[in-house]
Amino acid sequence: MNIQSAINKEVFIPRDERMLVAVEVWRRKRKRMSFLLNGAKTDYVTFICVSVTNKRPHQLLITKVKQFCGSSSFTRRSQWTVEQLRQVNGINPNKDSPEFDLVFDNAVDQWVASSSAEKCIFVQILYHACQTYWMGKKGSLVKAGKLGRVGSASRNPKARRKSYVSPKQTEFINCQSKLTGDACTMNLVIYHCKAFLNRMKKMMVANQSGSLGEGQRVTGSTMGNVVQRMNLALGERGDKLTRAEDKTVELMHKAQQFADTAHKLALKYSK
Repeated sequence: MNIQSAINKEVFIPRDERMLVAVEVWRRKRKRMSFLLNGAKTDYVTFICVSVTNKRPHQLLITKVKQFCGSSSFTRRSQWTVEQLRQVNGINPNKDSPEFDLVFDNAVDQWVASSSAEKCIFVQILYHACQTYWMGKKGSLVKAGKLGRVGSASRNPKARRKSYVSPKQTEFINCQSKLTGDACTMNLVIYHCKAFLNRMKKMMVANQSGSLGEGQRVTGSTMGNVVQRMNLALGERGDKLTRAEDKTVELMHKAQQFADTAHKLALKYSK
């Protein structure tokens, strides 16, 4: 069982939630904890998780989960609803980077993911989960508004307008367009492959550092180079696919413009 499955089983399933994605992170600027005694061990691993409730109406949640060193269990520390998530800052819109910020109503967290690929997977899934949630929320508000107009015709117009105001949606800034675009299924597959290769590389480096024989170290180094070449090739392939997707979208827009022009001409000369 991988870490994400273990977190989902231990933290979210008992609370009738389903985890969508989790990313291992650490702070870019570590907070000072004055209440901790000097010399006390504070080593732990932090995960930022996105989950959805199984019961309707569905709630989209962002949860901070920690695993302390020497323990196999996971602890839920903080949780926010998507309405409290004001902004997701991808830091660099021009290239893959592991840094990102989450801005809540009462907190600003600056994180570094375990890899750029892991961060991109997290942002991409969070973005589409937010889009799905807000679309469903908007549909529910429209339906409630229609029922309200039918069932309470005598309601004050000012109160009726106030009851239909939807909360402000989460803002995604400085994020690459391939993370927040529609044609991004292939990008998600590529990032999953990159994340897998990064985990393999870390495992091999750890095994290499713990090996005793010179021959074993050479083998580990060789395998690390192979994984690095595969990662670079995969990145180049991903860039080519992204350019091909952008070109396809551009051609679709041009074809639509041509069709609109042809339709206008047909209407003009048919009169």
